[in-house]
Amino acid sequence: MSDPIIYVLDFDGVICESVKETAITGWNAASSIWGDMPRTVPQEKIEQFRLVRPIIETGYEAILTMRLLYLEETIEAIYNNYSEKFKVLIDDANLTVGGLKQLFGDTRDAWIKNDANDWINMNPLYDGIVAKLKALGQHCPWYIVTTKHERFVKLILHANGIELAEDQLYGLDRNMSKTEAIKELLKSHPGETLYFVEDRLPTLLNIIRNGEIPDVKLIFASWGYNRPGDKELAKQYDVTVQNLETFLAPFMA
Repeated sequence: MSDPIIYVLDFDGVICESVKETAITGWNAASSIWGDMPRTVPQEKIEQFRLVRPIIETGYEAILTMRLLYLEETIEAIYNNYSEKFKVLIDDANLTVGGLKQLFGDTRDAWIKNDANDWINMNPLYDGIVAKLKALGQHCPWYIVTTKHERFVKLILHANGIELAEDQLYGLDRNMSKTEAIKELLKSHPGETLYFVEDRLPTLLNIIRNGEIPDVKLIFASWGYNRPGDKELAKQYDVTVQNLETFLAPFMA
């Protein structure tokens, strides 16, 4: 580790185990759009959402996913054609992606205002991750690149004793793709090796297939939100596969 390096980390599924909170927020937001849905999410729908979570790239999609689950769409059916199913829901209810993003953030804000501790408790960090991040910070710069609103990331990390500088966090507020954020970080760290840690395999494969940032070292976080078979597929593309135990282990010595 003598060569200069930087780490870029996804948040949900790499640092934070947020699936239950995302499911509840998605249901609450959906029930404000579609009045036939109960105000309280059934536990079985949370468990079903856990199985569908790997397809979700941005939080607002949880609203649409929970609607589909309420309508008794099967897990397989959602996986097979979720883009079209999302489009139909959006069009039929005269929704917009921008409006759904706003609603999802507003629903979280309302929960936090009502009971911030409860919301934070629904967003636990993975075991040992706090120590790992603190050790990483002693050795090299690190950043978070996420599709989550920055205020939510900061709140969760602050509750766990981790403070981020403004330039360490690239969230939904910046209106940048993860690829664009990584490119910007490479420009500000010329000559340094960038490691990108992500639990969503399609995101990593897009980087490989587009070929826009070929020098980035890609790490697949197998402990996060991914599908059966993703681990083996990642290996076929020469993506480094890590489990939570080995993640950042060299920095803990």
